[in-house]
Amino acid sequence: MLKSYHHKKNIEAGCDEAGRGCLAGPVVAAAVILPKNYKNKFIDDSKKIPEKLRYQLAEEIKHVALAWAVAEVDHLKIDKINILNASILAMHKAVDKLNITPDFLLIDGNRFKPYKEIKHLCVIKGDGIYLSIAAASLLAKTHRDDVMMNLHNEFPYYGWDKNKGYPTLLHRAGIKKHGDCSYHRKSFTLLAPEQPTLF
Repeated sequence: MLKSYHHKKNIEAGCDEAGRGCLAGPVVAAAVILPKNYKNKFIDDSKKIPEKLRYQLAEEIKHVALAWAVAEVDHLKIDKINILNASILAMHKAVDKLNITPDFLLIDGNRFKPYKEIKHLCVIKGDGIYLSIAAASLLAKTHRDDVMMNLHNEFPYYGWDKNKGYPTLLHRAGIKKHGDCSYHRKSFTLLAPEQPTLF
């Protein structure tokens, strides 16, 4: 069972992002404030949870959370400011959209820039430690998956219905055959370098 809070008296928002390592589409972040007494043994790092259960848990989180928000930073902005800054910006935008102002932020990972005057704590693999971060990871992941499914309908060559934009062999084979598209991150290495032939 994940931890319900870091400080019992604080209004804490857990924050996480999805899509940082993808070659296409936005990076998506979520912020979630859960009740202090909320427990759910199924909520965990979204990568560990089967797709159907992820969506079920995301709906429950939206129902029980005191506040939640999701925000995107698109591929064009990612190319301008780099993926780390874009991920942090997406988290800032998600916190900004909360209808309750938290007084403490639990951030998944080891890098963050202060948001206004709110104190924060970076937690490596925090989505496997704190319930609110795991909840944010589920909302960010399911939202971004929906975005990529919609983009797949527009550009079916890359297999985004299966890889959601990650650099799989199928995705890169699609880029090699059809070229990149308007949703690809041009600052990323879209094709792996060709290996020299050894004789």
